[in-house]
Amino acid sequence: MEEFQHSYRRLCKESGAEPQETVLQQLQELPRGRLDLATQSLTVETCRALGKLLQKEALLTELILSDCMLSEEGATLLLQGLCANTVVRFLDLKGNNLQAAGAEALGQLLRQNKSIQSLTLEWNNLGPWEDAFAAFCGALAGNGALRQLDLRNNQISHKGAEELALALTRNAHLQQLDLRWNSIGLLGGRALVNCLPRNRTLWRLELAGNNVPGDILRAVEQAMDHNQERQTTSRENRARTHVLSKEFLDLMETIDKQRKEMARSSRASAACVGQLQEALNERHSIINALKAKLQMAEAALALSEQKAQGLGELLAMAEQEQRSLAQRQAKERRLEQQVGRRAGGQAVLGGVTSGAHAPSHPQEAAERESKLLRDLSAANEKHLLLRNQVDELERKVRSQQEQLFLARQELTNTAAELKIRAVQAEERLELEKKRSRQSLEDVEQLRAKEVEHMTRHLEESERAMQERVQRLEASRLSLEEELSRVKAAALSERGQAEEELIKAKNQVRLEEQQRLAHLEEKLRLLAQARDEAQSACLQQRQTVADAQARASQLSLQVEGLRRRLEELQQELSNKDQEKVAEVTRVRVELREQNGRLQAELTAQEALKEKVAALERQLKVMASDHREALLDRESENASLREKLRLKEAEIARIREEEAQRASFLQNAVLAYVQGSPLRALSPQK
Repeated sequence: MEEFQHSYRRLCKESGAEPQETVLQQLQELPRGRLDLATQSLTVETCRALGKLLQKEALLTELILSDCMLSEEGATLLLQGLCANTVVRFLDLKGNNLQAAGAEALGQLLRQNKSIQSLTLEWNNLGPWEDAFAAFCGALAGNGALRQLDLRNNQISHKGAEELALALTRNAHLQQLDLRWNSIGLLGGRALVNCLPRNRTLWRLELAGNNVPGDILRAVEQAMDHNQERQTTSRENRARTHVLSKEFLDLMETIDKQRKEMARSSRASAACVGQLQEALNERHSIINALKAKLQMAEAALALSEQKAQGLGELLAMAEQEQRSLAQRQAKERRLEQQVGRRAGGQAVLGGVTSGAHAPSHPQEAAERESKLLRDLSAANEKHLLLRNQVDELERKVRSQQEQLFLARQELTNTAAELKIRAVQAEERLELEKKRSRQSLEDVEQLRAKEVEHMTRHLEESERAMQERVQRLEASRLSLEEELSRVKAAALSERGQAEEELIKAKNQVRLEEQQRLAHLEEKLRLLAQARDEAQSACLQQRQTVADAQARASQLSLQVEGLRRRLEELQQELSNKDQEKVAEVTRVRVELREQNGRLQAELTAQEALKEKVAALERQLKVMASDHREALLDRESENASLREKLRLKEAEIARIREEEAQRASFLQNAVLAYVQGSPLRALSPQK
């Protein structure tokens, strides 16, 4: 972090301010990725320099600025620098007394920054500034990165809670919100409860120390439990989907591998078939070459036969010429013999003429004979040459016939071998085709089995999920039916109890009215008797006053009067006893009435315990359906409030009865104590 420290020094010098030594020490001891300046008093220049550094710093992920005594300007500069930061994930601004400007800067930060996931704003003063806090809440509604927000001890009122509730209805990413120790109150709590059904991501909401009623806290807790269960179910579904997709991808990879293996085997089979086809084509080309050679040999043989035929014709012509020449020679010999015989006859008969012509005939005959001999020798040579050529041609023909026979035999053998090889190649090709077809069928069956297995597995899982959903729906319906039955029974029992209570109250009122009328009548009679006694006492006093003047004369009258007073005192004591008995009877009746009321209260307590047990049972059984039971819980709360009011009314009636009894007792005692007859009674 030396580069960060040097950059801080440079920016402080550029702004003409001295760098803070405490900040430099913290920067020197800075761990990687975490900048902790807690409890360091940061000046405006330091905040400006840090804001400029945070715009470009790409290594810090945690920034802790708690209890730094930031001014409004310094906090604004820091937060403006963080607006362009894309790395910081954790920001702590605890205990900096941020107010209106700080709230607006925080709103701008939440609108522009997309990386901060945890924001701590405990012990600040954001709540009293309603417009700035509304801007902060509006920015919170559109933020998609923040997951945790701490707003403890910020003096947030019910209006601020309403703004937060409006922001939570539009925010779909915030998961934890801490609002403890503010001034949200009943209205703010209701606003937050009303917004929770439209927010499905918030699973922790703390509202302790906000003067929020217990039923609202329970509703918030139920909504948080519902969201947490929903997120748990969503995570399980995502994990299951991931596993199924992974299995499906593995299956597809296996299918691709099998397809590649099939393609490779088909390519190998195609290559083998191609090689066999090439060998077969090569054999066909060899056969075609042998056929061409055979055709050429046959053509050469035909040509040789033609040549032999021509030579035979030439030989026949030569033999014919030789025969014709031999015939000519024989004819010439015969002619010569005839000529010789004629010449001898002429020599005998002729004379001198035959002697003159004799020398020319033998010379011509000799020339002719020599010429014939030369022609004969040439014909013989030509005949020998032709004979040699014919013999040579016959030898060539025989050799070519032998070669042709061998070629035909080789061609036959080659054709038979090629046919055998072609049959074997076709058999091998058929076997390879059958094998490849069988392997393709096996692979296709295996793929179909795997696809069927995966489909069956998916169908079973989907069926299981549907059955689970149906079971949950059936349990929900049964719970709702049971809840409706229990509520109907509770309502009927409560109605009966209320009717009985009303009847008892009416009866008690009637009895009390009758008893009060009777007591009033008795009091009136007692008052009348008291008035009469008082008048009698006055008369007696007058008589005593008169008798005091005549005390000696009226001693007998005094004794009579004393006896009369004793009788009156006895009557008064009897009346007191009757009054005490009446009061005792009234007390007994009141106690019986109190006992009946206590029994009714016990029944009410039993009903309350039943209601509490039913509520606990419903709370246990309806954990998956808390959202639908919020209204019913509020109804139960209202019923409990009515029950509490009824109990308060019963307690008030009891107190009134007790007050009336005590008032009556006090009145009787006061009457007895204030009676003049009691004052005139003798001391015991």
